[in-house]
Amino acid sequence: MALTIDLTGRVVLVTGGTRGIGLGIAEAFAAAGSHVVTCSRSEVSPGVQVVDHHLCDVRDPDAVAALVAAVVAGHGRLDVLVNNAGGAPYAPAADASPRFHDKVVGLNLLAPLGCAQAANAVMQQQESGGVIVNVSSVSATRPSPGTAAYGAAKAGLDSLTASLAVEWAPKVRVNSIDVGLCRTDDTADHYGGDDRVAAIERTIPLGRMARPEEVGNVAVFLASDLASYVSGARVECHGGGEPPVFLSAGAGST
Repeated sequence: MALTIDLTGRVVLVTGGTRGIGLGIAEAFAAAGSHVVTCSRSEVSPGVQVVDHHLCDVRDPDAVAALVAAVVAGHGRLDVLVNNAGGAPYAPAADASPRFHDKVVGLNLLAPLGCAQAANAVMQQQESGGVIVNVSSVSATRPSPGTAAYGAAKAGLDSLTASLAVEWAPKVRVNSIDVGLCRTDDTADHYGGDDRVAAIERTIPLGRMARPEEVGNVAVFLASDLASYVSGARVECHGGGEPPVFLSAGAGST
């Protein structure tokens, strides 16, 4: 029997919600009936269908406060915040500058905290409370060479999720999604072409990278009443994870 999640009437803010995983999340909430508000530092690319988009640098607390105020002024409430904006370019830790590390941690840890604070202030005053979903990464729980500050920030985000779930209960539920490798328009460029992507996908137990909408489905579940007793959780969305390297160390030997 199919189970449909109906979030009609819910107002959902997705940061970084106009491309990649963020767009998949925004589309999943829209499909569930939500009114979705997206934000990013740039205008929406041609061909991307979003209804309510705002320009906002989530690292700027004043801009975030203005964004949340605009959402509430326009829709009367804020039911769900999805902290999706984040990421980092490849940079060996020994060579990256303090400024680089500061920006990476700011975007992936401090910005979600600031957005969560602004959303929580609204949600605590609503009879129905609210839900915050933090988009984290498998980099939070395993070595992240080349993106060390990013992995550390995501580990901090998972820790933050658990703490806020305690502090802001019972009105606000807070959970995180540890996302594994996901196919987006930039995947081939990021990993070095289709052949390289195919080789990487063969290492994933489910045999492929995630689709953005699959991450979106997890976010929709966490925001729904089906997850009404789920808070402070770290949900892994990684296709089975990364098998230990030693299992393949003797592959091909006789």
